Amino acid sequence: MTRKKKISTDPYSRREAAKYKHPIASREFILGVLEDSAGPLSASALNQALDISTDKDVTALERRLKAMERDGQIIRNRQNHYLPVAKVNLVRGRVMGHSNGFGFLIPDEGGPDLFLSPREMRPLMHGDRVVVRPTGNAKGDKPQCKLVEIIKRHNKQIVGRYYQESGVGYVVPDDKRLGQDVIIPAKASGDAVNGQFVVTSIVEPPNRSRQAIGKVVEVLGDHLAPGMEIDVAIRSYNIPHRWDEEVLHEAEQFHENAIKHELGRRKDLRALKFVTIDGRDARDFDDAVYCEPRENGWRLWVAIADVSHYVQPDSALDLEARKRGTSVYFPERVVPMLPEQLSNGLCSLKPDTDRLCMVCEMFITRDGELKRYSFYDAVMHSAARLTYDKVQRILYGGDKKLRKRYSHVRPELEHLQGVYGALKNQRKKRGAVDFDTLECFFEFDEHKKIKAIVPQERFQAHMIIEECMISANIAAAKFISKHKLPTLYRVHDQPTSEKTRELREFLQSLGVGFTRSGKPEIGDFLDTLKKISHRKDKHIIEMMLIRSMAQAVYSPENIGHFGLALPLYAHFTSPIRRYPDLIVHRTIRHLLTASKKDLFAFSENDLLLLGEECSMCERRANDATRNVDAWLKCEFMLDKLGKQFSGVIDSVTAFGFFVTLDRIFVEGLVHVTSLKSDYYHYDEPSRCLFGERSKKRYKLGDEVNVVVSRVGLDERKIDFVLADSHSDGKRTSRKRKKRR
Repeated sequence: MTRKKKISTDPYSRREAAKYKHPIASREFILGVLEDSAGPLSASALNQALDISTDKDVTALERRLKAMERDGQIIRNRQNHYLPVAKVNLVRGRVMGHSNGFGFLIPDEGGPDLFLSPREMRPLMHGDRVVVRPTGNAKGDKPQCKLVEIIKRHNKQIVGRYYQESGVGYVVPDDKRLGQDVIIPAKASGDAVNGQFVVTSIVEPPNRSRQAIGKVVEVLGDHLAPGMEIDVAIRSYNIPHRWDEEVLHEAEQFHENAIKHELGRRKDLRALKFVTIDGRDARDFDDAVYCEPRENGWRLWVAIADVSHYVQPDSALDLEARKRGTSVYFPERVVPMLPEQLSNGLCSLKPDTDRLCMVCEMFITRDGELKRYSFYDAVMHSAARLTYDKVQRILYGGDKKLRKRYSHVRPELEHLQGVYGALKNQRKKRGAVDFDTLECFFEFDEHKKIKAIVPQERFQAHMIIEECMISANIAAAKFISKHKLPTLYRVHDQPTSEKTRELREFLQSLGVGFTRSGKPEIGDFLDTLKKISHRKDKHIIEMMLIRSMAQAVYSPENIGHFGLALPLYAHFTSPIRRYPDLIVHRTIRHLLTASKKDLFAFSENDLLLLGEECSMCERRANDATRNVDAWLKCEFMLDKLGKQFSGVIDSVTAFGFFVTLDRIFVEGLVHVTSLKSDYYHYDEPSRCLFGERSKKRYKLGDEVNVVVSRVGLDERKIDFVLADSHSDGKRTSRKRKKRR
């Protein structure tokens, strides 16, 4: 027998009533009923347990159960009875494919990845959400698992190159993690020509006996067409890039005149000389700053575009923003999270224009401590749109023309310079890591073809804004945590014990000491950076330190931010381009309006799923931009086959080592088989290759001369050979020709 539970006893009933006209039991309550039952429950037994009788409520419960199945919270057995996934030793998660045919399951609840053999991967593709059962066996250091159920297919469309051989058409996916080609029937190829990039709609997903079947729905063009790299990446990584009519219509409903109606309801800060400081090519300005000196410190205002005023929960704009998760910044093109009417229009803090904002007002002491803070809605008026290089020349370069041109905001910039000095000292005091990483950007010619790769200089002006934004993010996290309301924190875990061990062994091979304890503190990283500051291989070691760290993610469970050495941290400062920031704004507004906590729109479980979605969108954007960068670098090197360059070894593996070229920042592989006649062995602790007979060693940081031997645009790979091996090969060829 199953004991009846009235929905009125649901602790989340008020939240459900606020969200739906006809509320039913919350997901948490349903899971509780299933966990408390003696066994799996049928739909009718669950209706009885929840005291549901009306047809309308029965239908609503069916929809909710389907959604919970889709999200992997519950599963149906062969008798069509429901049970929680956690009850039957099943694991839900997302599939990460590998080009060699196998894959891994990344569990939703954390823990070690599970290995999926090529046999288990046959009906799967990269990105699918599935439920698996651990088998108890292991593949290397990864436990194995068997597929139980496919929750959700990830790939509705696939982009790749179309080929036809012996009358059979197929598409080779551009994303090699998909692991299998897509069969294109004879009448489904459209106007595609052999070798062109196409978008393929999946008509039938793969199963254990055959590959996926698709239909060409869009022909993108030839692989060297200008801008093709971005078109391919957008579709390969399923980045939403088209706007529905409903979304655009909703965005067009807002007008500049609406700001006037808000003047009486908000704090008027238009008299303060706020400035925006961004890159030269920025078009959306979501943060502005203003600073005044005080007797014992500074009063700092950080004004952030009030996106939450325009984008209401569950609206078409909101659902589209959630699906996108983040704006994606490609070279010379942006895929925005919000339509341009908002991202570059009403929400953008343009100069000499009234704008709605949410303000974080802070008091920073002379020692750089955040003593007091408050949040409120306001109207601001930006006094100037500045760029990083201009601020650098005004404050640090002594540019007289610029100092005169921006004399109306120069005192405010100098106040920002002062508070930055204090915040920087506080950052050092608490032990935050600041890696001196090198970034680069691409220069294009009039035909949109890449002509140069140049380093991106990082100014003190960048760091001024960075420290102001970090302070506002800290204040937001403290404010929300103080009032005990759930939200999405930006969390950064400690390095794993395995990564720590590998890093320690690598540093010891270079004569650099590292912590001997199991879990390193952030101070250990700082000590290492001090030790290597004078070394030539400093950048290589810094790169290894970064690789050893965990990836920052979004989560309602606050575990602190290891890299910034902070117990609390949340993203508040970029709601135009990051959905988690919009959630933080909504959380703060809920607190500012004195609304009851149990009426907050998001439960812990909602935020857990949302955090995973946003983290996935962030990874997707990073992967897509890296893919475009790799494509452009390969394209840049196509006419440099046979040319010699100098470079530095920045990674060593058992199959060879990777070299980054000086001045043009392109990376390629010197395969072990291209090295001089010898048996080369890989020494893992020291990360080096050494010759058995010659005793020649190739290790991180070594300077080498290489020749470009191959550029694989489809694989985004560049191969090098050592210059001495290349010249030796030429001399040998000439001697043989002379003898002949």
